[in-house]
Amino acid sequence: MSRLPQWVGGLGAGLTRLSQRLEDQRRRAEASAAAGDPDELRRAGHADAPAVESPAVDGPEGDGSAGDRPVGTLTVPCTQLPKAVDGVPGPGSEQVPPATAGSPPESVPAPPSYAPAVAARPEPVDAVPWGVRVAAEASWRLLVLAATLWVLARVITTIELVVLAFIAATLITALLQPSVGWLRARGLPRGPATALTFISGFVIMGLVGWFVVWQVQDNIDSVSSRIQEGITELKGWLLKSPFHVTESQINHIAKNLQDAVGANTEAITSAGLEGVTVILEVFTGILLAMFTTLFLLYDGRRIWNWLLKLVPSAAREGVAGAGPRAWRTLTAYVRGTVVVALIDAIFIGIGLYFLNVPLAVPLAVFIFLFAFIPLVGAVVSGALACVIALVANGVFTALMVLAVVLAVQQIEGHVLQPFILGRAVRVHPLAVILSVAAGGLIAGIGGAVVAVPLVAVTNTVVGYLRSYSREQALRMSVAPRGATALGVAPTPPPEPRPSQGHQE
Repeated sequence: MSRLPQWVGGLGAGLTRLSQRLEDQRRRAEASAAAGDPDELRRAGHADAPAVESPAVDGPEGDGSAGDRPVGTLTVPCTQLPKAVDGVPGPGSEQVPPATAGSPPESVPAPPSYAPAVAARPEPVDAVPWGVRVAAEASWRLLVLAATLWVLARVITTIELVVLAFIAATLITALLQPSVGWLRARGLPRGPATALTFISGFVIMGLVGWFVVWQVQDNIDSVSSRIQEGITELKGWLLKSPFHVTESQINHIAKNLQDAVGANTEAITSAGLEGVTVILEVFTGILLAMFTTLFLLYDGRRIWNWLLKLVPSAAREGVAGAGPRAWRTLTAYVRGTVVVALIDAIFIGIGLYFLNVPLAVPLAVFIFLFAFIPLVGAVVSGALACVIALVANGVFTALMVLAVVLAVQQIEGHVLQPFILGRAVRVHPLAVILSVAAGGLIAGIGGAVVAVPLVAVTNTVVGYLRSYSREQALRMSVAPRGATALGVAPTPPPEPRPSQGHQE
């Protein structure tokens, strides 16, 4: 019994070697099948291999050698396996039976040479054309971006009052911030400088609004009487005009207008009730804008530093560089627009005054306010002045007012804006028209006012970030050597020195 574990171990080792020999024969058979060698196939035990005559091998008599064994029988030599222990025979004489005709072969033979070649199917990703893949990648990103913008627009619409108040406060801060800086440079502390600028700025804006309302109330009676006279004169001119308009047609138009007003009395009443709500919302927005302006003037830099902490660290450096440039663009836009609007209002107001147009001062204030809506505001304010001049003073005065408005607008577009605003806030006229239209559709007059500065700031930020990314890519790339370094250098190469012949 003490030798039984040794015999079992030897038996396992022999079986392992036997399996290795069988695996080697199978591999040789597969290689021979690929090469078309039938002798190797029959020696490996493949019944379907063609028979090939070979000379008989005679072994010693009675020893069970190759002469007494059937072809295809595999015998492992006894010298490679453990011998019998305690009368237990070893595995040396065990034979592996040959493969019969009904048993499946150990490996599938290679197809014949005349079989047609079947090309492998490409991967599904490789089967899609490159253009379709690019379009699909861009499409789902655009869909995600559109969904994000839609959600953002819904949020802004829900809190429209807060958003408009904050934007108005930002514009007012951009207008008043240089005054705070000037006072602090003169030695005044930040708190008193902020308070003085805030109070004086809103007092001036309040006085301007009060002056406009006072002028309208003071001249409304005379304007109404002049409008009635103008309507009568217009009616007489139409009757004598070559358009062949009859009095009955004019009376019919007036009756239709009266009927429309009478039929929509309920709607006008509800609009008046909504007007009360609008007034409350306006006062709420004014208060929000005032408090936001105060804190932006006093603590704007700290608020900006806190916002930078919310930006991911990988993009923080670029955003930190784009922020001051965006603020300079916004400040230049607001200050330049105020100066241009003030010049327009003064010159057009002087023209209206000398042409004896009623409400000349309120019209000048309206021209100043509408100048904050580029292109569209000038057209609306000029048309309003021409209509009042036409109704109050006749066609000749209206034409003169139109000439004054056009002259001032031409001076503004070709001289004032390029000189005052400069290249910092230059935006293409098509972008101005589209942005004003989109802002007006989304948020009314307030959206039209803030659309152009928003586009100008966005243009500045995108341009800076593009330049910053290009510069970072140059820094991270391997520095070229030789003459190619001049092509990618951030600074232009030095000019070559003139030769001796040129110096002479």
